[in-house]
Amino acid sequence: MTPPPLSTPAVAPMRYLLDANILLRRIEPAHVHHAVALSAVRSLTASGAALCIAPQSVYEFWAVATRLIADRGLGLSIAQADRDTAHIESLFTLLPDGPDVYRQWRRLVAQYGAQGKLAHDARYVAFMLAHGITHILTFNGTDFRRYEASEGIVIVDPTSVSPTSTAPAPTAPPNAKEKSASLFCILHF
Repeated sequence: MTPPPLSTPAVAPMRYLLDANILLRRIEPAHVHHAVALSAVRSLTASGAALCIAPQSVYEFWAVATRLIADRGLGLSIAQADRDTAHIESLFTLLPDGPDVYRQWRRLVAQYGAQGKLAHDARYVAFMLAHGITHILTFNGTDFRRYEASEGIVIVDPTSVSPTSTAPAPTAPPNAKEKSASLFCILHF
């Protein structure tokens, strides 16, 4: 009797957590990091990577998107922010928070002495640990350096995966169709 053919076990795709700054730069055509954010997401997706978001990524996106421009926000209306949030949810895998996220966060803030805003970064790391995600795509790598070696976090700067990292960001959408489209620049994705 001939044994059945050996099958190659499926390899799970590399999972990346997207920091809120990636979500925000993707919808700001005039921002210097806009093209890089779009290109990095496109490149990782093309490579077969699974791009994930945490509820925290979406909360932070919403807070900045709806904050007044004078207060360093984007000044989007609730309706526009809602459309852009729905688009984010359709593009990326939204993983749930759970009790392990809290336990990991509690350990991290105590162990690393995370004070003030650093507690938000610790929560991203806790989320990654709870979900077995090792890579975070972020423009703020320095915020996560303290966790890199001891927690096994791999910080990925979008410029390191973006073939257009040296290209200047567009200052305005190139055509009328994009001007009337959602700020999410669906045509660029």
